[in-house]
Amino acid sequence: MSQTSPDLLYSDVEEDLRASVRDLLKAKADAPALLARIETAEGYDLKLWRTLADEVGVAGLAVPEELGGHGASAREVAVVAEELGRSVAPVPFLGSVVLATTALLHTADRDFVGRLAAGQAIGALAVPLSTAPGAGFPASVTVSASGTLSGRVGTVADASVADLLVVPAAGPDGPGLYVVSAADATVTELVSFDLTRRVADVALDNAPATLVASGPEAAAALEQALLFGAGILASEQTGVAEWALTETVTYLKGRYQFGRPVGGFQSLKHRLANLYTDLVLARAAARNAADALATGTDVPIAVAVAQARNAPIAVHAAEEAIQLHGGIGMTWEHPAHLYLKRAKADELALGTPGRHRARLAELIDLPA
Repeated sequence: MSQTSPDLLYSDVEEDLRASVRDLLKAKADAPALLARIETAEGYDLKLWRTLADEVGVAGLAVPEELGGHGASAREVAVVAEELGRSVAPVPFLGSVVLATTALLHTADRDFVGRLAAGQAIGALAVPLSTAPGAGFPASVTVSASGTLSGRVGTVADASVADLLVVPAAGPDGPGLYVVSAADATVTELVSFDLTRRVADVALDNAPATLVASGPEAAAALEQALLFGAGILASEQTGVAEWALTETVTYLKGRYQFGRPVGGFQSLKHRLANLYTDLVLARAAARNAADALATGTDVPIAVAVAQARNAPIAVHAAEEAIQLHGGIGMTWEHPAHLYLKRAKADELALGTPGRHRARLAELIDLPA
């Protein structure tokens, strides 16, 4: 393993990016807007997504400049994910920017990357959202002799608003990675537990497809996308935990019982202190994963550590937020339930904490 120390601090550029994203989300995706949207048939805020993609440039952050992107790194992508976790904004960032674009960047054929980087199209990686790094190449979609794809993939993140599907498929010559127009697939949105990130079933029936990678290159591209996704997801989970702590502290400072702020009660102060220390650990793990992805240093280990640690922290923080908000925290009108649902869905996404602990044990040769 490398002995290079990771850089866990945020740079000035990263802080400026954070401020831009946070200001936009505060204006366009505050709690009332989120709660109003989940009551409608339009689960995603595509107008907000176009602003994020076009004006802020998040769609092409980690795409090289020669391909139409901004040439940033995983560290900047992680900052955006953290802010999106703080707001649980209903935009297809994970499916398009983190998973689909990353998979295409690891192929030799990058014709589709420019469209995704410019925000002209939304992408989705056609694997179940629960797929973990190291899971192997899927075989649920097969390739015909004429090069068309048939099969079904369940619970694909952001597929219901995607224009392009990046599809792993098994053929007679081995694994292949293909791009399919969403118009040539049957995409059925499911009733998602997480109301701010939808999943859908994708069915292909002799769908025309463009081969972008084959053989070991296709398998490696898929694995890199899953690793990148799991690592970036740790920053989103950090954002969820930060929102839970910040909102709970604010509420307890303003809620009075027996003539004093509820937040001054010793037992509650202990619970908040525990949440704070958890948040510090989560941010360190997420920043380590983002730095590892940016530098290529010990990436599988850093990602496994971050996911094993941050997923339960986000869930616990959201649970505490609901409990410490008292009766109002249990209501549909308060956004706390959206954060708990995102945290629970993220706990299953791209590998459970147990799966990542087992993977970490393999990576560092830890005996069972």
